[in-house]
Amino acid sequence: MTTLNWKPALRHVFMILFSFLMVYPIVWWIGASLKDSTELSSPGIFPSVPQWENFTKGWNSVPGHTFTDFYLNTFWLEIMVLIATLLSCTLVAFGFARLDFPLKKFWFSILMLTLMMPGQVLIIPQYALFHQLGWVNTYLPFVVPHLLAGGAGGSFFVFLLIQFIRGVPKELDESAKIDGCSWFGIFWRVVMPLAFPAVVTVTIFCFLWNWDDFLGHLLYINTVDKYTVGLALRMINDSQSAAEWGQLLAMSLVSIVPATLVFTFLQKYFVDGIATTGIKG
Repeated sequence: MTTLNWKPALRHVFMILFSFLMVYPIVWWIGASLKDSTELSSPGIFPSVPQWENFTKGWNSVPGHTFTDFYLNTFWLEIMVLIATLLSCTLVAFGFARLDFPLKKFWFSILMLTLMMPGQVLIIPQYALFHQLGWVNTYLPFVVPHLLAGGAGGSFFVFLLIQFIRGVPKELDESAKIDGCSWFGIFWRVVMPLAFPAVVTVTIFCFLWNWDDFLGHLLYINTVDKYTVGLALRMINDSQSAAEWGQLLAMSLVSIVPATLVFTFLQKYFVDGIATTGIKG
């Protein structure tokens, strides 16, 4: 007579209960986005009568603008930041990982120090600098630092790419040199195709961090014409005499769709990039 093993069953029960605790806030969020403001305090998760107009009213809740304008602004800013980040961080990482130059260890130590520095320390001096340059109320404070491998997460992206490139065999570089490849050719034709998972990981992190950068957008963007989605969400309550929480929750739910889609379609490369980064230090 075989004994019944309860451990797998208990493990699955625990995982189901824990998964429910993790998913419950999202389910409540979806239900609340379909409720009337007076029904939000009710104990039920889903509304008695779904208020689908919360999405249409929320989309047009800012006078003179729709969320289409704010999404276009956000995507345009994201594209510029992503291009700047990938160009600068990959080149800097390749230089540290493959090239020999004076004070290389010293500059790498400086890179690590900037990685450990809290971002809050730089808010005031950066704002003072960008204000003197006349960059306030433009997208330049977000794009230009990323062109120099700076900005949000720049040091981390460079470090992550360095660790990945160090794992690429140097024999491939030697073979490319024999075939007449320059250092840039080795970077573009040999290293970058092999570092694709790490590049996708940087892309995901950069997209998510800049998509959620409410404080930076609040500091440097002043006019509604340039507002991003995060700033537009704040305006929903400011533009109305009474708080329309149903519309706000509906628009906040819509605002996470792009980030969710990016992570969903690129998660395979994201896992590969994280798993293989840092194997060779």
